[in-house]
Amino acid sequence: MPKKGPGKSHRKGISIYELGEMFPTEESAERWFEKVRWSKGRHCPHCGNTETRETKNRKPMPYWCGGCRSYFSVRTGTPIQRSKLPLRKWVFAVYLYVTNLKGVSSMKLHRDLGVTQKTAWFMLHRLRAAWDQSGLSAFTGPAEADETYMGGLRKNTPAKKRKLRLGSGTAGKTVVVGVKSRNPNLVHARVVPDSSKNSVMGFVQEAVKPGAILYTDEGGAYRGGIPYDHETVNHKAGYYVRGQVHTQGIESFWSMLKRAHKGTFHQISDKHLQRYVDEFVGRHRVRDRDTLDQMRDVIACSTGKRLLYRDLVN
Repeated sequence: MPKKGPGKSHRKGISIYELGEMFPTEESAERWFEKVRWSKGRHCPHCGNTETRETKNRKPMPYWCGGCRSYFSVRTGTPIQRSKLPLRKWVFAVYLYVTNLKGVSSMKLHRDLGVTQKTAWFMLHRLRAAWDQSGLSAFTGPAEADETYMGGLRKNTPAKKRKLRLGSGTAGKTVVVGVKSRNPNLVHARVVPDSSKNSVMGFVQEAVKPGAILYTDEGGAYRGGIPYDHETVNHKAGYYVRGQVHTQGIESFWSMLKRAHKGTFHQISDKHLQRYVDEFVGRHRVRDRDTLDQMRDVIACSTGKRLLYRDLVN
């Protein structure tokens, strides 16, 4: 019997031993990937044609499309298209990715899967690509908006960089703006250039439809001329909750992101920060689902999202 996930009694978890029994061979992993990706029947990822057939020599491209006359596999058009790793290793990678609530480091993945740290790092970024926030629709409210600052303490930075971080405690840190909808219970978040009104409200207006109820703190970015039914709480005065007026939901999301930063990843460059933010937006979205459903969501959302190594490091 699958074990229930800790902290979520309604969720059905799965042990690493049970996962091994479910996927004993490469063929079993391939069948699972195909069932998830082509739940309504196999089709060509190039042209969408359903008139496909198996090839005589199934490796490396086991299927042929009669419409665009091209070969393809279940990997085609996904972040793992050019990966040489067995699909069975990808199944275990997805499992570790979704079951570690504060994320899984590339060092742990490289030890658990028997791959190099560089390969593990690339694998994790490919999985994060599946949960990017493209195509997400704006919230109708009520919603909470807030910003946070990502980066280490000034005293822990090298001497050369420390000189560039003069000013308040947020100097030199990267700004992330987030919006949490209360119904449905979802989050959008984005790395922005600064904490100015243009940057912060520019994202909020993309994430929340005009006229919605919006709860924020009394930050300057939210003052005057915003197209919302706007209510605030004054954190500086020690007021955090006034009935339904609070930002505790989005602040809870920030706390999980920052625990992952300090406890799992330790260092996140500005260059890749958005992908880590996307990961935790995705985690928040699927956190009430069973483990296998979370794994299916990663695979299903990866369709059409390529990530090449040269694009990742450039």
